[in-house]
Amino acid sequence: MGGWQRVSGSGGPVLNVIWLVLAISALLVAAATGDEAVSAVIDAIFSSARSAVQLVIGLVGVMVFFLGLMRIAFDAGFREVIARWLTPLTRRLFPEIPADHPAMGAMIMNMSSNVLGMGNAATPFGLKAMSELAKLNNHSGSASNAMVLFLAINSSAITLLPPLGTIGVRAAANSSDPWAIWMPTLFATACSTCVAVLAYFGLGRLPIFAHRPELKGEASASNWAPDDADSGSDDNRARDPEVGWRRNGRLGLVLLGTAIFLWSVAGSFNHQLGENGMNAAFRSALQYWTLPALLLAVLLYGFAKRVRVYDSMVAGGREALGVASQIVPYLVIILVAVSMFRASGALGYLIDQVDPWTSLIGVPAEVLPMAFIRPLSGSGALGVMSEILTTHGPDSFIGLLSSTLMGSTETTFYVLAIYLGAAGVVDGRQALFACLAGDIAGFFGAVAACHFFFG
Repeated sequence: MGGWQRVSGSGGPVLNVIWLVLAISALLVAAATGDEAVSAVIDAIFSSARSAVQLVIGLVGVMVFFLGLMRIAFDAGFREVIARWLTPLTRRLFPEIPADHPAMGAMIMNMSSNVLGMGNAATPFGLKAMSELAKLNNHSGSASNAMVLFLAINSSAITLLPPLGTIGVRAAANSSDPWAIWMPTLFATACSTCVAVLAYFGLGRLPIFAHRPELKGEASASNWAPDDADSGSDDNRARDPEVGWRRNGRLGLVLLGTAIFLWSVAGSFNHQLGENGMNAAFRSALQYWTLPALLLAVLLYGFAKRVRVYDSMVAGGREALGVASQIVPYLVIILVAVSMFRASGALGYLIDQVDPWTSLIGVPAEVLPMAFIRPLSGSGALGVMSEILTTHGPDSFIGLLSSTLMGSTETTFYVLAIYLGAAGVVDGRQALFACLAGDIAGFFGAVAACHFFFG
């Protein structure tokens, strides 16, 4: 969620309509206003196209480094660790799916990839999970309970790691603290996931969404699971005294580095506690120490798992170049349309109309385009966020809230389209409403978190 995952989703017919409305409305409003407005719209077309490309260029460096960092975690097997943590939860959520069925394994890997913020890696597992769930579904064309719940979780997945794509855009926009949105985004995604799951259970009780009685599916036996298949060989290697000494030496260095870091954090926390109180100390610890903690944790974990960290960083950085080239057309096209809409005066008029209502709940009307487009297209929302950061500044409250919204929800319609299509399902039952409930919860969670952290 929230980074550069799934930026290739075009958003479908709805986003096409939105883009067309933005462009045509801008031209018509400018024509009705006069020559100056028409000239402003023309200038906005060229200036926004240039700024979009410049933004991508500035984004590449940040993406290379942090996608490389994520590759270290991937190569060290951290995703499999998360998968093992999730197994007890998934067995409770999906009791009708056999524990050794390929669908369960694919769902666990999909969720663990989303938790780590690796949305592109999560998509193949999600498609595999839906196709396997379809084999257990005896009501062709109608989503099973497991499918609906999986979609609700997938489209609102809580993300523990920072939204690196959004942070990269903020850094490219010269933010003084690009990482400030991490904790608000984590809170917003937690709200989104909890509400989406609750909405699944609540809406499932309504007769309109009731699923027809399921026949018992025939689960194919499979031993596929995210367990470590090399545990036996690891045990043999552990008996080697030299290998054991090296392993203990690595563990000692990891523990030493962790102890030094925790001692530093404790010292900073006590200093802030003595001067500014508990709330300020807690906020400072979250804002200033989470990034160093992430970097140190990934590097030490990779070191402990004998990962060639430099090679992994390079391999992950190569992926960033492909992602950057992929988002250019989407970013330019949506950024041009929004800039035209703003330059014509149409956006200002719309904001004046809704601002008295949104201000009552602490939401600047300028962020509403972001909230509307985010469920439709990740690339479109990225363009809208970039335009907002350029206009209002990345460290303004509007810029911070827009950045948090980018990571608080998912491209719901895109996810539903490709996942239901993979399962051959035309009736998603309450999936859409559960996912949208998660989107709304993520929106209000982002608003509440931004007011807490940024005032």
